Amino acid sequence: MDSWTEYLLLFAAGCVAGTLNVIAGGGSFLTLPILIFLGLPPGVANATNRVGLLLQNIGAVWSFRRDGVLDLRALVWAAAPATLGAVLGTWLALVVSDLAFQRILAFLMVIISLWSLWSPHSKKHSPPQEATPSTLRLLAVSAAFLMIGVYGGFVQAGAGFLILAATTAAGLDLVRGNAVKVLAVLCLTTLSLGIFAWQGRVDWGVGLVLGCGTALGGLWGARLTVLKGHRWVQRVVTVTVILFALKLWLAP
Repeated sequence: MDSWTEYLLLFAAGCVAGTLNVIAGGGSFLTLPILIFLGLPPGVANATNRVGLLLQNIGAVWSFRRDGVLDLRALVWAAAPATLGAVLGTWLALVVSDLAFQRILAFLMVIISLWSLWSPHSKKHSPPQEATPSTLRLLAVSAAFLMIGVYGGFVQAGAGFLILAATTAAGLDLVRGNAVKVLAVLCLTTLSLGIFAWQGRVDWGVGLVLGCGTALGGLWGARLTVLKGHRWVQRVVTVTVILFALKLWLAP
């Protein structure tokens, strides 16, 4: 990257992606292709994208916690297993070739977008309003977060949709589910980014520009989620999924 236009594009994409990631998910389906288009190798783009996700979720966690909708007990049943799974996922991302990663990313963009059309969080009923899942649900949900962590460590794009499905199945509404989501993503991203940085895969200059945008977008997204409530978030999730599906369908 060698022009202010490219940096402004990246910052703007970060703002949009950060807002989408906190409200629903899938923002990395926007930023990853842009990073690759701007000249980063796919593996470096995947690692560098985590800088934006880290800064975005620091702001989002702070905002949800300030508004009283984040229960830190989710560190045990959501964030911990997700972070453990991210170790395996990050290792897989490090050993796969750039060409293979780019093809896997294109495949996942289609699969996750189609899956999210019928996933539990996009349905029109209102889930039970539970602050914390029941004990029986915790085991199944923790296992789901372990697998989501593997996915998140590998690519992370679309992980928000998977996490919202898990938290909805656990009995959380979309506001509290989003709060748990940003906490889990913050924890797994911190570990994953550290491993990528240790292996020299991160372009810090590009990542920090992207991160400034995603951090601002994350604050907007968290605030909009709390102010607008469950039904509004539900509509945004549905619209987001449809837009991604149309983009994939119309792409050459």
